[in-house]
Amino acid sequence: MVEFKYTELLPLGKDSTQYRKISDSGFKIEKLGDKEFLVIDPETIKKLTFEALHDTQHLLRTSHLKQLKKILDDPEASANDRFVALDLLKNANISAGGVLPMCQDTGTIVITGKRGSQVLTNAHDEEVISEGIFDAFQKMNLRYSQMAPLTMWEEKNTGTNLPAQIEIYADTKPGHEMEYSFMFMAKGGGSANKSLMFQETKALLNPSKLRDFLDEKLRLLGTAACPPYHLAIVIGGPTAEYSLKVAKLASTRSLDTLPTSGSLLGHGFRDEAMEQEVLEMSQKFGIGAQFGGKYFCHDVRVIRLPRHGASLPVSIAVSCAADRQILAKINKDGVFLEQLETEPAQFLPDVIDTHLNDDVVNIDLNKPMKEILAQLTKLPIKARVSLSGSMIVARDLAHAKINSMLDEGKEIPDYFKNYAVYYAGPAKTPTGMASGSFGPTTAGRMDGYVDRFQKAGGSMIMLAKGNRSEAVTNACKENGGFYLGSIGGPAALLAQECITKVEVLDFEELGMEAVWKIDIVDFPAFVVVDDKGNNFFDSGTRILGSRIPVGPESG
Repeated sequence: MVEFKYTELLPLGKDSTQYRKISDSGFKIEKLGDKEFLVIDPETIKKLTFEALHDTQHLLRTSHLKQLKKILDDPEASANDRFVALDLLKNANISAGGVLPMCQDTGTIVITGKRGSQVLTNAHDEEVISEGIFDAFQKMNLRYSQMAPLTMWEEKNTGTNLPAQIEIYADTKPGHEMEYSFMFMAKGGGSANKSLMFQETKALLNPSKLRDFLDEKLRLLGTAACPPYHLAIVIGGPTAEYSLKVAKLASTRSLDTLPTSGSLLGHGFRDEAMEQEVLEMSQKFGIGAQFGGKYFCHDVRVIRLPRHGASLPVSIAVSCAADRQILAKINKDGVFLEQLETEPAQFLPDVIDTHLNDDVVNIDLNKPMKEILAQLTKLPIKARVSLSGSMIVARDLAHAKINSMLDEGKEIPDYFKNYAVYYAGPAKTPTGMASGSFGPTTAGRMDGYVDRFQKAGGSMIMLAKGNRSEAVTNACKENGGFYLGSIGGPAALLAQECITKVEVLDFEELGMEAVWKIDIVDFPAFVVVDDKGNNFFDSGTRILGSRIPVGPESG
């Protein structure tokens, strides 16, 4: 007969997080009957939420910054790897000033709370937390990204970045009775959209088949979510939705203290050997830190979970260059927040490698479109360019409106013909600055418009982040257009150093999705798709399943 033995599905080890105390007040200990209770003032939770969101938008973990520095120090890193890492470190330094958030997509707010059995708040905790989120987005230079459905087809921005995903659980672990712990996460659309789940079978539990599967599926991540990534892979799960949830948690390194081997009890564990194997696999993709090289991933977590015999969910998730999460807790000793790095400048090199700027081609965007296209057609794929002049900014909703204009027989606006178009949406502009954080959005969402717009004389030069479909490559070849890749991640750096003027040009009612005109200087980009049918991501990295070998130019 089998004896009952209990195990948690995710049996975590001791928390080694370094915390800083932010308050000694806002709570008290009361005795009720023969037990003591931690009674927390709702205002304390609201203030903790505000402080946590401030830190996640402006600061990063020291470990993450050390990994960026490692890229600069690695002789095997490509010049493009180092260029991206250096920009991300510069961006972290600017963001740490507390004015410009590190990314213009300040994200959906995801909060998980674990409340001990002897914790009282006398409040609706989710509402109190939501009020803290509201205050943060009203008072800081963040962006409202949440769309409220009015009908099945109509939406409107809530103007508050609410609602958030807030989940509160009972924590019944011994020793946690008088503690309320939290994880706060800001998850941008780019990395959230790269959460993948596949329903597989037992046949995949074979070393060679699993390697082939991961080799194919991991390339689907592309660069739209701003690598280098913290990559998480979960094999198994009692349900599909739990598998995906664990992958998201693992990408934040919240499950690092799991056991490293399994048992008949069926708990989850980390497979460190597989983690190293997948990391080495990713280094051979040639994708690198966005534009070719070794550093597609900072690190990898692989977690094996129990499963139903008829099911094998496999989930993949990433945390991107904006690696935004923070732990917090309230207990009898005080109110605590995870200590993030406040001095990222220490990871910048003393002297910037001048060779990182070798062979940069300067492009004057104020020249006639025909002259700019004639200059770009002489450049190879992966060529680094520095853009100066004016360009327009338009993304999803603006493209949809212009497409409707074409449906009605109207001309495409002249600004789409005369200027390069940057797919982006700004965060709030701080007082006294020309721009708020203003990094690129994912290019692929606009793929369906490119051929039609180019045939109408517009979108001849596009600037955004990430790989694009074959339809865009074909459109650029047929119509003489170009797609330039912008570094995903350094939105604060671009705002402070590259963008000198921002003004609304059209569709002001769309808020951050309006058409903007911006003036830029020395804005970095790379030639990704040219007018000859060349696409860096297709030909150089096998990113979308092609089996073309990776050559030396890919690194």
